[in-house]
Amino acid sequence: MVVKKISLWIPQEIQHKVFSEKDLITLTSAHNVRLASGSEVELPGQWPTLTSQAEIVVTGWDSPPISEAMLDQAKSLQLIVHAAGSIKHLLPAGVWERNIRVATNNYALGVGVAETTLGMIIAGLKGFIPCNALTHDGGWKSNGTSLPGFSVREVFDVTIGLVGLGQVARHLLGLLKGFEVAVVAYDPVIDPAEADAMGVELVELNELFARSDVVSIHAPALPMTRHMIGNSQLRLLKDDSILINTARGNVIDDSALIEELKRRRIWTFLDVTDPEPPAVDHPFRSMPHVILTPHIAGAISNGIRRIGRNVVRQIGEFVDGSEVNGEVTAERAILMA
Repeated sequence: MVVKKISLWIPQEIQHKVFSEKDLITLTSAHNVRLASGSEVELPGQWPTLTSQAEIVVTGWDSPPISEAMLDQAKSLQLIVHAAGSIKHLLPAGVWERNIRVATNNYALGVGVAETTLGMIIAGLKGFIPCNALTHDGGWKSNGTSLPGFSVREVFDVTIGLVGLGQVARHLLGLLKGFEVAVVAYDPVIDPAEADAMGVELVELNELFARSDVVSIHAPALPMTRHMIGNSQLRLLKDDSILINTARGNVIDDSALIEELKRRRIWTFLDVTDPEPPAVDHPFRSMPHVILTPHIAGAISNGIRRIGRNVVRQIGEFVDGSEVNGEVTAERAILMA
């Protein structure tokens, strides 16, 4: 195996969160690895020493932005692996012009988000929240499975609508293969042939909202996606439909969603809001048809270690000359959150 010179340009505290001892040993025993020391504020001063001969640099949460001047100092750099998601704040636009390859860990992060979303789909259709309230209040189901004001359903013979077909949505598609459901999607940058290969029917946004029993948001936060979901879409939702957002809060127009929720005909699971956290007196906090979670869909505890393990995998793929999972092109970076 080819031994690479690798710099982990990540604050010490984050290193221990991202990499298990086992995965760090795997990496350090196979390559010449130099670890940054100290906190985020101490990292910039370590860049010249850590990266002067580095062929691979691993960044992560709290790694300071990398400038063109810093890249000038890293003359041997071939690959940057970001042990987190977004790279918009991290890399200068000229990084790709230097023939430096870039990979993120949206792939690893997306696994947990997709699993959480599936849980919300099941909980939403099955009516866990209204069932819990009914039972705690002394009630019980009637007429077999019906609840007052809610239709309990299985994840069977329903339509799931995905807004965006990025990494999380693709993980979710894999999980949904275990269920007999129809999947429609809206994504203006996906080729229809690619969607067809995924087993997904591409439709316009309004059609997706009108047809779906569950709508799950997986769109990035971009100027073009801000408040892309508003009154026009929300009023098309079926009664008792489920709206899930584990992506970015500003994709949905809060004021429009609040007005729709006042009608108490739809249910929504929100893991993200705009801003975060919502104000203490924000209507979402008191509305009975809103299930709020505090941005926990992604990796927040033991799931973070999935990133470290995937970094080891990415470096192995690069060394072997294989396709590196999570690799980002300059064109793709523009469309990422």
